[in-house]
Amino acid sequence: MSVELWLIRHGETEWSLDGRHTSWTEIPLTEHGRKRAEELRDYLKDVKFAAVMVSPRQRAQETCRIAGFGDVAVVDDGLQEWNYGESEGKTTAEMRKKYGAGWSVWNSEIVGGESVEQVGERADGVIARAMKASEGGKVALFAHAHILRILAARWIGLPAVDGRLFALGTGSVSVLGYERETRVISRWNRSFENEQ
Repeated sequence: MSVELWLIRHGETEWSLDGRHTSWTEIPLTEHGRKRAEELRDYLKDVKFAAVMVSPRQRAQETCRIAGFGDVAVVDDGLQEWNYGESEGKTTAEMRKKYGAGWSVWNSEIVGGESVEQVGERADGVIARAMKASEGGKVALFAHAHILRILAARWIGLPAVDGRLFALGTGSVSVLGYERETRVISRWNRSFENEQ
């Protein structure tokens, strides 16, 4: 199959820079984040997408717009970042002070938010909609680290919690595709950090 899902994580924000969990809070890109989005525009300018889907959150939409796809992108609520509940705006270190050294979004109850399995169900829905929109080609998904990591895990048949195995930098590009009929991760976490 020739279907490809291009996972594009939004550029840097103040909260991503200092490791705070960010789901529903609207945080703009930093200047560095906007520069990464411009580099994404240059990197993606010759790629033909059958569809472009974007999270409803400001940082993903700003990245999508700067990258040159704001006019064609369709908002997909399934691409919203994990609802972190009470850990919204807090770092893992802060949450561990409250709940102990083993606390992690991946293995702890998310008080007032979504379970990892619920996010996995949303990711499955995004995959289904992207496949339908793909027309056998490429689909761009502009979103956030955890939802995209979980989406990648679900793409290759892993449980949602295995998204923890995939690091994903801000302003990065990853590609999910096929090797014959098998779903694979074709490219992962293509970053622009060391480029001038």
